[in-house]
Amino acid sequence: MSVQTEGTDTAGEPAVRKARPAGPPSGEDRGSRSSHRAAAPYLLLLPALLATLVLLGWPLVKNGMLSFQNLNPRQLIQHLTEWNGIDNYKEVLTGSDFWHVVERSLVFTVINVALIMVLGTLIGLLLARLGRKMRLLLMIGLVLAWAMPIIAATTVYQWLFAQRFGVVNWVLDKLGWHSMAGYNWFGTQTSTFSVVILLLVWESIPFVAINLYAATTTIPRELYEAAALDGAGAWKSFTSVTFPFLKPFLYSTTFLEVIWIFKAFPQIFAINEGGPDHLTETLPIYAFVQGVGNQHFGVGAAISFLTVLVLLVMTSYYLRMVLKQEEDEL
Repeated sequence: MSVQTEGTDTAGEPAVRKARPAGPPSGEDRGSRSSHRAAAPYLLLLPALLATLVLLGWPLVKNGMLSFQNLNPRQLIQHLTEWNGIDNYKEVLTGSDFWHVVERSLVFTVINVALIMVLGTLIGLLLARLGRKMRLLLMIGLVLAWAMPIIAATTVYQWLFAQRFGVVNWVLDKLGWHSMAGYNWFGTQTSTFSVVILLLVWESIPFVAINLYAATTTIPRELYEAAALDGAGAWKSFTSVTFPFLKPFLYSTTFLEVIWIFKAFPQIFAINEGGPDHLTETLPIYAFVQGVGNQHFGVGAAISFLTVLVLLVMTSYYLRMVLKQEEDEL
C-alpha cells in the first residue's frame, strides 16, 4: 500500500508525491541489522579482553623478555640490559632439579585433583539427597570453608599440626598413639605434603560440591521415574541418568581444579617455604625461590615461562574433550 500526499509545484499546480511504500524492510536494512546483532557480543566482550591483555598479556610478554636476559642484582642496580639468548633455558633444562620438580608437581596435582573430584562429587550428591534444613546447614559450612582467606586457612592448619601445642598431636596422643605427642609434621617430605594436600582438598571441595549440586537440579525428575519403572536401582540410575547429565560439569570442573592445584603457591610457601630441604617445592615455588630468593631473575622468569607451558600441555587434553563435546552437541 502506498500513501499519497499533496503539495504545490513550482507552477502553483497541486502535485502529488508518492511516499515510500510501507512494508517489510529491504534486504540492505536486514543485513545491517543482522551485522549489528552479530557484532554486539564482541563489543560486550571487548572490555574484558582489554583488561585481560593489560593485566595478563603484558606481564606474560615482559616475563618472556626477562627470560632471555642475564638479570641479577648488578644489572638491576646499574640499570643494565644484558641479553643472553637461551642460556637461562639451557641452564634450567639441563639441570636435574627442574625435572625432579616437574615430576613432583605432576604427582602432587594428580593426587589432589583426584581427591577433590571424588569427595566433592560425593558431597554434591549428598546435598541433592538431604532435606532442606540439613542441606542448608551443610551448604553454610561449605561456603564458610570456601570463603576463608587462604593465608588464614594456612595459619590455622599450621596451628593444628604444630609440633608441641598442635591439636592433632594432642588428639592422637589421647587416642593411644603416644609417639605422635611431639611429632614434627613439617620435618619430612611425606608429612608436609600430607598437610598441604589436606589443606587444598578442604579448600577446594566446596566449589565442586556446590556446583555439582546445582547441576543435579537441572536433571528432569521424569527420567528418574522412568528408570525406576524399568527396575533400575540407585547405581543404575546414577550411571544411566545422573552421570550423563553431570559429565560436562565434571570435565570443566576437573579442568579448573588442575589449574587451581598446579599453580597453588601461598599454601605451600606459607606452610614450610617448600621445605624441608626444598623437597616440597612445586614449579611455582621453584620459580620464586630461584628468581626472587636467589636473585637470579632471568632464570626465575625462564622457569615461570616453562611452568606455563607445562600447564598448557596438562590441560590440552581436557580442552580437546570440552571442544569435542561442544561440537557433538551442535
